[in-house]
Amino acid sequence: MASRRLRAFKRWMKSNGVDCSEALNLIDDDNNGVSVRAFCDLSEGDVVAHISKTACLTIKTSGAREIIESADLDGSLGLSVALMYERSLGEESPWSGYLQILPIQEDLPLVWSLSDLDSLLSGTELHKVVKEDHVLIYEDWKESILPLTTSSLPRIVDPDSFGIKEYLAAKSLIASRSFQIDDYHGSGMVPLADLFNHKTGAEDVHFTAESSHSESDTEADETDNLDAANEATGADDEPSSKSSSSAEQTFEEVPGENTDDDAEEEEEEEENSSVLQDDLSPLKMIMVKNVPAGAEVYNTYGLMGNAALLHRYGFTEPDNPYDIVNIDLELVTEWSTSSFTSRYTRARLALWRILGYTGCESQNFEYFEVSSTGEPQTELLFLLYILLLPEDTYSKLDLATSTTNGAPLSKEGREITIGKHKFTFGQSEDHDVLLTDGVSEALLAIVDKRESLYGSLSSLEDDIAKLETCVLPKDRRLYHSLTLRVSERRILEKLRSYIREKSGEFSGKKRRKKNDS
Repeated sequence: MASRRLRAFKRWMKSNGVDCSEALNLIDDDNNGVSVRAFCDLSEGDVVAHISKTACLTIKTSGAREIIESADLDGSLGLSVALMYERSLGEESPWSGYLQILPIQEDLPLVWSLSDLDSLLSGTELHKVVKEDHVLIYEDWKESILPLTTSSLPRIVDPDSFGIKEYLAAKSLIASRSFQIDDYHGSGMVPLADLFNHKTGAEDVHFTAESSHSESDTEADETDNLDAANEATGADDEPSSKSSSSAEQTFEEVPGENTDDDAEEEEEEEENSSVLQDDLSPLKMIMVKNVPAGAEVYNTYGLMGNAALLHRYGFTEPDNPYDIVNIDLELVTEWSTSSFTSRYTRARLALWRILGYTGCESQNFEYFEVSSTGEPQTELLFLLYILLLPEDTYSKLDLATSTTNGAPLSKEGREITIGKHKFTFGQSEDHDVLLTDGVSEALLAIVDKRESLYGSLSSLEDDIAKLETCVLPKDRRLYHSLTLRVSERRILEKLRSYIREKSGEFSGKKRRKKNDS
């Protein structure tokens, strides 16, 4: 039997233009919230929901629209105000039947205490990023939200509904549940669509805007989110859990019929009209594979590692094939300056950049990725190779690049000859040559530095043992934090094995060449 809040939500959907197929069974679980299962067999191509855009909570549809637009807020900031405003109205809000089915907040690291962040995430990809998020979000609230409470809110609205705690709660819901609707509405909260749970690589249902002629950004997420989300996106980034984009409208001018000014004015009117028309078209949820009766129906947020999933959505997945570990450039330079001088390190790092190499960047951090298989980013190996070049080889290479005046060389299809070896930019085959004994030794030392960030109180085996004793949902934060830690530490173990294997192969090749000669 449906829960009271689920019955209220279903009544709200019927009254607000959300047509949910009777083939979908909404399940309300005290521990896991609302999920969606199939009442009967569902087939690929079945349309299981039509959702009116007027039912979506966006900046354009919210009662706070004038407040938001007069304050010149947009994106997730503006949507946060819209969500806090409607929540402050309680049952007077047109979205009360929808809002009451949502949690107060999603349990993202964003809303964790600093003590929890330090005790649970220390050493992981998220630790620094989430602490930086806290600073940026507080600044956003102080600069953009707090002033509204003293000047812009109507009397019926309690200013306490716009506090920092409420803002963090709104941000957590938007980060984990919002969709990009269209060019007119931007991102918004989409009732029903946000109830489908995620499963990596197992999309059953697809969110799409009928008029856009393009699907949600699930496909784009499979590439973009692999990078952007694994970088653990910043506090003020637009949410990209799902999206669709409007097709560009084209208009043909009839020669001799209008002046240029008239044509431009008419074209602008037509474009505005098309945007308004697009605003009226419904959103759809369409099955993209067959799902048997009784099975859960999943959406997907893209191909994301556990750091991105925990950061954006508050959960992790065991044995996630898209997990990565980052090694900060700072760790590499720390190792170098402990072995050489700071001046030496800066000069070699500058040459590496002139050769066209950079690390990945996110929120002012530069880092290198290690894949789930333990394979390090080529740029990291090349940097260590440059740092360890003999002085005469380094000097010749430095002289050869001096004509660029410090500007990076082009990357495309470029070959670099260093000493006896020729490298092609970006080819992983170069790893066999780059992993010299010196580079291997340096990288193993850097891996040990990276491992030490988790602290000395627990080993990988200790973390695995703790993870096995976790009870959900009581130990939710500990469970997902440990899942992330265990995954990252296993990748570091794989990296160690990769280094030893590759460096052994390279040493063997050198010995064979020497014997042949």
